[in-house]
Amino acid sequence: METNKKVLIVEDELKIAALLMEYFQAAGFDCVHLDRGDTVMTCFMEQEFDLVLLDLMLPGVDGLEVCRRIRALSMVPIMMLSARTDEVDRLLGLELQADDYVCKPFSPREVVARARGLLRRTQGQWHCDRVVLDNHSYQVRHGQSAIALTKVEFELLRILYQQPGRIYSRGQLMNAMYRDYRVVAERTVDSHVKKLRKKLKDLMPEHELIQSVYGVGYKYEQLR
Repeated sequence: METNKKVLIVEDELKIAALLMEYFQAAGFDCVHLDRGDTVMTCFMEQEFDLVLLDLMLPGVDGLEVCRRIRALSMVPIMMLSARTDEVDRLLGLELQADDYVCKPFSPREVVARARGLLRRTQGQWHCDRVVLDNHSYQVRHGQSAIALTKVEFELLRILYQQPGRIYSRGQLMNAMYRDYRVVAERTVDSHVKKLRKKLKDLMPEHELIQSVYGVGYKYEQLR
């Protein structure tokens, strides 16, 4: 059973939506249902979801555009649902960084099973404004590109990344990075930040994600 996992089901065919909700709820998921594409972003901004099931043909705004808008803000797992089986449609859905694509008619049990597999693959990851941190591989991903960090660099980035805009002093960062409370000079933090910035710049040349706050420390600046 999945506990504390929340799925957004965007499907305008009410019978299909009801069936999906029945199976996902039986599997332990919390479900929210929307039947129009133009209502998704308001809901998405107000609540946190672990998974989005997204129909392709929706009133208001179609599923591809909804996928595009979600991906501009988040790397939450997205599974697209559609009766359109054309290879072009499937490739376009995946090009927009949907994580899976299920063709109708489908077995609701299969959809739940694939959703579970998708969530297992993305566990240990943090998603924020199109930047993904993978705790298993110490990688940072943006779009289709990725870079590997050292364990210390990854921990430094994770601390800043999980609370965008919060300013951390060097002392706070040292205590979080080195949990054995070893004695580390403040300039060591600066050295790690310098190396981390260079790697992030190679990944995203147009962005400066880690900002210096003069006389205080550092903060993570979200993408605009």
